[in-house]
Parts: sequence; C-alpha cells; structure tokens
Amino acid sequence: MLNRRLMIVLMGSSMLVAPARAATAEDARFAALSKRWLEAWLSLQPITATQIGDHRFDGEIDDMSPLGRSKRMNTWRGLLAEIGALDATKLSRDNQVDAAILSSQLRAAIWDDETLQSWAWDALVWSGLAGGALYLLVAREFAPLPGRLRSALSRMQKLPALLEQMRASLDPIRVPEIHASTAAAQNSGVMDIVDTMILPQAGVLPAAEQAALKAEAEKLRKAVALHQTWLDKTLVPQAKGEYRIGAKLFDEKLAFTLNSTLGRAEIRSHAEAQMKKTRAEMYVVAKQALAGKIPAPDAPDIGTQQKVIQAALDLAYADRPARDQVVQTAKDALADATAFVKKKDLITLPNAPVEVIIMPKFAQGVAVAYCDSPGPLDKGMSTFYAVSPIPDDWTQEHTDSFLREYNKRGIADIAVHEAMPGHYVQLWHSNQCPSMVRAVLGSGSFVEGWAVYAENVMAVEGFRDHDPLYRLTQLKVYLRTISNAILDQALHCDAISKEDALLLMMQEAFQEEGEAIGKWNRARMSATQLSTYFVGSSEHYAMRARAESQRGFNLKAYHDKVLSYGSAPGRYVSQLMFGEPIT
Repeated sequence: MLNRRLMIVLMGSSMLVAPARAATAEDARFAALSKRWLEAWLSLQPITATQIGDHRFDGEIDDMSPLGRSKRMNTWRGLLAEIGALDATKLSRDNQVDAAILSSQLRAAIWDDETLQSWAWDALVWSGLAGGALYLLVAREFAPLPGRLRSALSRMQKLPALLEQMRASLDPIRVPEIHASTAAAQNSGVMDIVDTMILPQAGVLPAAEQAALKAEAEKLRKAVALHQTWLDKTLVPQAKGEYRIGAKLFDEKLAFTLNSTLGRAEIRSHAEAQMKKTRAEMYVVAKQALAGKIPAPDAPDIGTQQKVIQAALDLAYADRPARDQVVQTAKDALADATAFVKKKDLITLPNAPVEVIIMPKFAQGVAVAYCDSPGPLDKGMSTFYAVSPIPDDWTQEHTDSFLREYNKRGIADIAVHEAMPGHYVQLWHSNQCPSMVRAVLGSGSFVEGWAVYAENVMAVEGFRDHDPLYRLTQLKVYLRTISNAILDQALHCDAISKEDALLLMMQEAFQEEGEAIGKWNRARMSATQLSTYFVGSSEHYAMRARAESQRGFNLKAYHDKVLSYGSAPGRYVSQLMFGEPIT
C-alpha cells in the first residue's frame, strides 16, 4: 500500500510539516508487491485473516501439512526476491520502512520453518491455531450471527484434520515437557468454545442447520477426545525435548523479534544497570511510604535496601481483592484509569469500546492478562482486556501468593498496561495508520514497549493521587520487565538453573514465588518475547527524551504523533519522526 499522508518530522526546534514526495515507479512496484503479499498472507493463513478482519476465508483453516507449509514458504521466497530487486533509494520514506519490515518478516517465517522448525516441537503453536479458529468467529459481532455460525460449522468440520496434522508433525522426542503438558491442559478449551459460545446460539439458524451444527459438534467432540488421549498417553509421557534453544538460535530469533540495533550483550548490560537504578529509586519511594516506621538510612547497604523496599511492598500487598473479585477489580481499575487519562488529556482516546472479559480456557496458563484488539480491518469492534480468574483447584497458599503479587495496585497497573493508555489505546492508533504492512506485521517490542512506557507516564502524572505505594508497585513491575529480559537470555543461552532464576526474580525483582514460577514456565515456553518489553520501553524512553528536548514540546501531541506511524519497530518510528535516513 502506498502511504501518501503528510510526513511530519521533528527538525531543529520545531514541528515541521513536509509534503510527501511524488510517488515513483518504484513506489508503484512496491504497492503492487505489497498488495500481492497481503492477499497471499491472508489466503494461505485463514485463521490469521479472521484475526486481522478479512472474513473472506472464515470457513477455512490453515493447511499445516508438509505440502501446505511448502506452498507458503515458496510464496514467501518469491516475494522476498522481489523486494530484494527493488531500489530502496527510489522508494518513499514510508515505503522504505514497509519494505524493510516486510523483508524481515518473510525472512523470519522462512527461518522459523526451515531452521527453528517450531512446527515439529512447539505444541502451543498448534493449540493456539485450534482454539483461535473458532474463538475468533464468535468473540466479536463483526457480522450477523448466522453467518458466523455457518463459518464455525465449516471450521468444525476441518478441525479434526488440523489435529491429525498436529499429531503427524510433532516429534515427541523434540517436544519439551512444559509445551506438551500445557497443550494437554488447553485442549479441552476447543470444546469449551463450542459448548459455551456456539451451541447456545444455534437457535438463530434454520432447523436443518441447527441439526448439522449439533451433529458436527459431536464429531468434533470425539476428535478432541481422541486428541486428548494422544496428548495424555503419548505426547506428555514421551516429551523429551530441550526447552532451551541455545545461543545461536536465540540470537538469530532475537534479531527478527526486535528488529533493533541492540544485540544480546548490550541488552544484558543495559538491563543490569537499570536494575540497580530502579531498585535505588524504589528505596527512596519506600522510605516515603513507610514514613519513618523502620530505620532507612540515606546510603543503605544491599540488605537494608532489600528490607525497606520489602516492608513497603508488604503494605501494598495487604490491600488485595477477594479470591472471586479479581475480574471485577480489573474492571474498576480500568474505569479509574480511563477517567484519569481523560482528565489529564494525555492522548487522543479511541472511539471504539474496550471490555474486560474472562480469558478463554484455550489461552489460559501462560499470562494473567492480555489485550485482544480487533484486527485493523474490523472497524469499530470492541477490544477485549482478557483476565484469567483464579482457578478453582488452587490451594489457599497459591491463591495468597497470587493476590500478593496482583494486589489492587498491581491490578491497576495491569489495567494501564493492557488497556488505558496501554495496548488498547496504542493499537487503536496503530489501526489508523494507512500502512497495512505495519498494521498486519506489528512490532512486538514497539507494542509492549509502549505499554511499559505508559505505566511510567501514569505514575509520574499522578494516577491514584500520587500514592507512593502505587508508584512503588509500578516500579516493581518495571523491575519485572528488566528481569524478563535478563531471564530470557540467561535461560536460553546461559543455562541458568531454576534456583538461580527464582533468586533473580524473587530477590532482585521482589516477585512472589507463584509469579516467579509462572514466569519460569513462560520463559521455557517462549524465546525472545520476554525481551520485547524492556527493549521496546528503552526505545520509547529514548524517543520521548529526544522529543522533549525540542522547543514547544506538548505531551499529548507527542503521544499522538509517536503512535501515528503504526506499530513499526522503534528505530523506524524514530527515523520517520525525526527526519533521519531510513536504515
């Protein structure tokens, strides 16, 4: 897609508006290429198409057979060769960015298929596809319900084949146990969607179609049960794979994930320095919160620093919701954050709604909450702020640990990160950007980095009446962001033990044991994603500092501008915003 909007750049001491140059023949070539890429991207990945908001393929599912994967890879190689043949110097600045992003994504897809081969060992990729195939059709009202149910019927007919492909593709010897056990726990979520979100609405269909839907549901139920038996009796017992991907693969994947100039060693050095700086700031805030209740010298040793910060955090931990009130507390926190952002006029707010929902079962077991935004083509649809309730089978000890970590102030900070003015707001702005490349291939580090940056903005601007315990809680969460980046590479590259990893998280970053164990499990189920928060937020802080040094800086105008370029990697946003060459 050609980006013809006005290019606004920061130059010298003022905001200048410069008209985009006339489109060149090379721009026209890239426009045609990107259009063909998008068509292939959607038609060859129907579940992704539904998520993005192109509903032409809602009755289809991805072909994950060797033949299907080969067809995709051959298509990506052809498009990649075409991008390589373009003269980037003759492209507009926006198209230079889009060409670089598209090239990186295509290379990453080929690398994943041929080198990492996640299809052969990452069971969670498969369970995510199976659950998403149905959930995406019924979660939002993007079309009349009868049509969506007919698409669900079509996909239900095809899902047993996807489960068969999963069983044929996964090599139990290569599958890590943590992946296998989590996939086994998520499998029943497919029928949970059918039983709670599809069948109860079957009455809108004619009688014959109702009968067909119910009959297909029973066939799928048997297929899911068969698959569960394979998961429990074959995959989990035989799963012997190594969850650490090693330094070589980690570095290669990190380059694709971040699309940043920063490498692993630089990230580690910066993270360790920020850990010390943030703990020092927490000590100052903790002294304020404790108001002389315990001795707190101005220059503490490490033991005193630890004791004082922990004592202040314990005050925040005491103010926590009841076991069955986590979701309601999240709703209340979102309302408070929304009112504060409006009052302070921090950013232009979306004209589409956000709803707090209970996290669907097929997605539970990885994170406590996430933001599920509508695709860029689903205009006006709700954003879902999904929160995982406390499972019924948790012990009181496990529950208490969780609620200490996710106390009322902690839940308020999550509402900021996931929704207001975090992911919900940023992704809405991103969807206003005319570049479909950036909308479809959003940078995880830019997206997560913005949400971490937003947490700090809210605390600094005085959310919750400049409460020092809220600021302390937010800084603790930032420590978690920092330790995430350290843990990510320490686990996959340095063979850190579970004991040392828990020490990092629980001692250095003040996490509760339940949270630390959950993050240990999450790190074992992913690689490089945990680095996106810290690297992305560092890039956002750097852009903010640079813009703030210019005359006439306005916070709302800056926020609107930095988000106007879509979810591009931070280095490209900076280059576009400050008028620098696209590199």
